[in-house]
Amino acid sequence: MTDRAPAQRNDGLITAAYVIALLIALLLLWHTRQLVFTVFLGVLFALAVSSGADRLQRYRIPRGVSAPLLVLGFVGILAAFGTWIGPTVRTQTRELKTKLPQALDKLESWVTSRGGGVIATITGLEDDSSPARPATADSSTTVSDSAGTGSSSTTSVAAPTNGRGEKRTLRDHLLAQLGGASRFFFPVLSHTLAVVAGIVLVLFLSIYLAVDPSVYRRGLLRLVPRDARGRTDETLTAIAGTLRKWLVTQLIAMVVIGLVTTLVLVTLKVRAAVPLGILAGLLEFVPTLGPILSALPAIAMGLVDSPEKALFVTIAYVGIQFVENHLLIPLLMKGGMDLPPALTIIMQALMAIVFGFLGVLVAVPLLATIMITARMATRDDPAG
Repeated sequence: MTDRAPAQRNDGLITAAYVIALLIALLLLWHTRQLVFTVFLGVLFALAVSSGADRLQRYRIPRGVSAPLLVLGFVGILAAFGTWIGPTVRTQTRELKTKLPQALDKLESWVTSRGGGVIATITGLEDDSSPARPATADSSTTVSDSAGTGSSSTTSVAAPTNGRGEKRTLRDHLLAQLGGASRFFFPVLSHTLAVVAGIVLVLFLSIYLAVDPSVYRRGLLRLVPRDARGRTDETLTAIAGTLRKWLVTQLIAMVVIGLVTTLVLVTLKVRAAVPLGILAGLLEFVPTLGPILSALPAIAMGLVDSPEKALFVTIAYVGIQFVENHLLIPLLMKGGMDLPPALTIIMQALMAIVFGFLGVLVAVPLLATIMITARMATRDDPAG
């Protein structure tokens, strides 16, 4: 009995030490979350660069030469494309800034002409046609004292304003909503230096990891127990293959969606078709949420001309996404990781709220990593 008490005390101390170490590790990860996600993006792009270096190695080109050439070549292609299309993008972007407020005003007129209702509630506009809401900007209601004292109180109900005494418009409402969202969704974009440093870190990580990936792989395997290294090595191989295929698929989809969207918008004679097409291609990297965000300004620009054109733009975006999701992506991701759509949306929303813009970028590949790890861990379990 006396020997059992010290043993239980030691077990309790060991458990407490493990819990404290876990809490310290989680706290450290939280404070360095932007660096962790940036490194994860670097590893993700390094997988694609490493795949290209493997192909070039067949032609006796050393990895120390091919990996930097691939990264610098990719950056050079982007710079050349930006220089070539820059004047057109600048011109149409200025037109977009000019016409977008007009589109919002036309949308507001269209909503109010339909009598408001649910649409007015969604857009935040007051339904002036509703009898329950006075048309005046300020109304008073007198409430008599039920005790018969003769006293009364007056309550003023003011219509929504934009802070300057004017009635709040749809444009003011959307700007307020975007301003509130930017506080937690795009905090990283407020620091240009941090963004540039992150991009440079991703590029250099891609080069160094692709030059000799086996060194980092062996080092990672040494961190796990010897009897678990075989399973860990298989898991790393599965994760690398799936993420490499996912990244290549996303890059191809970004180019295809950008080109197709630009051609469709030019065919529909939508203003600022080139920057809107580029925006659609860039946001394609963020599955599910990206296409929705890229469609909103295009629909608004179509609304500048007519509601019918806005409807055609909406149908075009829906059709492009339908073809992509049911033809292009399954063809490119054949044999890859099939993520449940509902789980993908939940993961993206959670990462956006907790970690911001970087969380959205890494949400899908991180979810794929977690699912592959769980699948490999339960591979020999009949229930798993």
